[in-house]
Amino acid sequence: MTFQSDFLWGAGSAAYQVEGAWNEDGKGASIWDAFSHSPGHIRNGETGDTAADAYHLFEADLTIIKELGLNTYRFSISWPRVLPTGRGLVNEKGLAYYDGIVNRLLALGVTPFVTLYHWDLPLALEEEGGWENRKTAEAFIEYASLIAQHFDGRVKRYITFNEPQCFLGLGYGSGIHAPGKKLSEQELVQCIHHVLLAHGGAIAAMRAASASPLEIGLASTGKLCYPVLGGATARNLEYDGRSAQQASYDATFAPEENDWTFSHTWLLDATILGRYPESFAAFRLLNDTLTESELRILREPMDFIGLNVYNGIPVDAKGNKVNKPPGFPRTALKWPVTPECMYYGLRFLYQRYGLPLIITENGQSCNDRIFLDGGVHDADRIDFLARYLQQLRRAADEGIPVNGYFHWSLTDNFEWNCGYDERFGLVYVDYATQIRIIKDSGYWYRDIIKNNGNAHNG
Repeated sequence: MTFQSDFLWGAGSAAYQVEGAWNEDGKGASIWDAFSHSPGHIRNGETGDTAADAYHLFEADLTIIKELGLNTYRFSISWPRVLPTGRGLVNEKGLAYYDGIVNRLLALGVTPFVTLYHWDLPLALEEEGGWENRKTAEAFIEYASLIAQHFDGRVKRYITFNEPQCFLGLGYGSGIHAPGKKLSEQELVQCIHHVLLAHGGAIAAMRAASASPLEIGLASTGKLCYPVLGGATARNLEYDGRSAQQASYDATFAPEENDWTFSHTWLLDATILGRYPESFAAFRLLNDTLTESELRILREPMDFIGLNVYNGIPVDAKGNKVNKPPGFPRTALKWPVTPECMYYGLRFLYQRYGLPLIITENGQSCNDRIFLDGGVHDADRIDFLARYLQQLRRAADEGIPVNGYFHWSLTDNFEWNCGYDERFGLVYVDYATQIRIIKDSGYWYRDIIKNNGNAHNG
């Protein structure tokens, strides 16, 4: 067996991480503009002011997309580039930039896959309270409706929000991401609720604004556990009559004691099952105050779950975390390499929520450089991808409806509070010259796509 014939093979990017041109052609400021311009927030004092300069070089990137054989490209629209203050008057030059991307992708036979919110909230809305203010949700719904109407017939696949767990947990909880707030638990819960009302309201508004059928989901991230016992991945192992797989399923959806925000559970229980999980103490008070109209908005049907997968947690048959051995494989960012989480993550999320799945992010940071021969040889990234794609195919072979895979990312880019130190791209960016070089992994991925997932080992 193999992947379905219309499987989506793509790569992704985010506006603030690649576009640059932070104040050109009428663009409004975002929270990331303000955050990165404030000293002490970003490694090496770097900003996304120029990033990979995709605002000026998108034609070069689109040529690379075609060369790599991608049949889809995930990119985000910068909300303040289109609506400088978050609502009201449209910046036509900003909208024209995205028209150019969409029209060129379609001309190349590449499906545009648009993320509406990849963390760059208009600063004007943050100054009114940001996601603490329910009016921000209302503004997002207006913005989403505008985009759906403008691109009607050209863009048919959307993600409303990328990783609420991160932009809320890190931006409004720990404060290490924009806007740098450290709210109380209940204040953070209110932000979450406003974002999810924005998500459900946007889905309804987008469908109403578009004459064409749309496929809409969101991109989730969070804890994923997988079973191990005696150092080997468990399949049908039992402990006191309880399977190791059931233990790892339960651990995946249980609240993390020290970081409950980094979980798929509250996000997907609310948006698919229609209620925040009672097992998460932070949401119990909110559940008691939900109105019927809010519940209807929360459970507005979506078409797929986007899953951003990087690493997971091994657990034993009791559901306890298993310590990794000394010297375990890690990426340049020191994230563990745990390909099993790809299979079990897909399996567990489908078991719980029953919706088709798309891998909307997967990849690793490497210590990439240009070698003496002029190439960028990233064998460790190829090995990482081969291992994770084996597990992806394992899930597909077992009938789990996984409809696509997006490598993160297309090009190297501004990696949030890490600045430019981390390189995730299939394409190397020399930031001094903005020259692009396709890495060995890019060519390897091209062969994967050409053979619909059959070129890798396994």
